[in-house]
Amino acid sequence: MEMYFNPTALAIIFGYYAIINIVLYVMMVIDKKRAIKDGWRIPEKNMFVAAVLGGGLGGLCAMVFKRHKNRHMDFILVFTMTAILHMVAAFLLIGKFAFVG
Repeated sequence: MEMYFNPTALAIIFGYYAIINIVLYVMMVIDKKRAIKDGWRIPEKNMFVAAVLGGGLGGLCAMVFKRHKNRHMDFILVFTMTAILHMVAAFLLIGKFAFVG
């Protein structure tokens, strides 16, 4: 049985995870700026939803680089667990769809 590489599938998988992680990172940056200015805040549930959809790594990056929500244990746990789970999911998806045999 011969295996072949499917670059389209790989681009879709990486593209999806890049977009959702950038979205959560930007959400947290906006929320941080609004917190400083006492403006309208982004609801925490929206950040959790973005993390569950695959943006956990972007959330962790925002926690480290922007120092936002980095003392909230619920954010640390959710972002870490979803980041790990989605890295495993991405690895499995790449194995299933990007390298077809």
